[in-house]
Amino acid sequence: MGTRERERKMYRPLRRAGLEVIPNAVPDGTMPFVFGGRPEDIVGRVLHRYETPRFVERLNEDWYDLAVSSGLLDHRREFLILLPHGTHTHQAALDQLNQPYGPRAAPPVWTRVRLLDSWDIMGRGAASAFLGVRAGRPEFSMMALDSSVYIRCLTNESGVNLSAMAHPDCSENVLQQLEWYAHWDNPRADMEL
Repeated sequence: MGTRERERKMYRPLRRAGLEVIPNAVPDGTMPFVFGGRPEDIVGRVLHRYETPRFVERLNEDWYDLAVSSGLLDHRREFLILLPHGTHTHQAALDQLNQPYGPRAAPPVWTRVRLLDSWDIMGRGAASAFLGVRAGRPEFSMMALDSSVYIRCLTNESGVNLSAMAHPDCSENVLQQLEWYAHWDNPRADMEL
C-alpha cells in the first residue's frame, strides 16, 4: 500500500477524529503489545453503560481525564495508538485474526499521534473504523511514548470499559504473558513479533 492510499484511507479519518498521525516516529524499545494485565495492575478505570445520558460526550470527557491523570499525553499531547497494519479497518482485522485458516491479518502496529484541539475519540474516532466499529462503540489501545502508561478501551454487551495500567513494562503479569508468547510453539504465532 502506498503513502497516498494510507493518507486517504487511514490518516484523514483519524485527523477528522482529532488525531494527527506522525509517521515513522515510534520510539525505539516500545513494547510490541500489552496483554495479561490483572486487576492489581490497573490504576484507573471508567465504565459507562449504553443508557448513560450524553453517552459519547461522557466517554470523551472521561477518556481525556484518564489520559491526563495517568500521564498518557506528553507535553506536545503525543502518544501511541495501536492500529491495524495497512489499511484494514478494526473489524476487518478482527475478522482475519479470528479465522481458523487462510491468510491472516498482519499484527497491529504502534503509530505515533498528536491530539489536536478539536477531537472526538469516542464518536468520530470510533466511527473511523480504526478506533472502533462505529460511534459510541470504541475499541482501542493507547500507550505513552515512554511506555509508562497503557490505556485500553473495550466495548461489551452493556457498555464501554476504559482502563489504565501504569508501567506495563514492569508488571510481572504482563512480562509473564510476553515471555509465554515468545516461547509459544504454534504455527499461528507471529514469530517476528
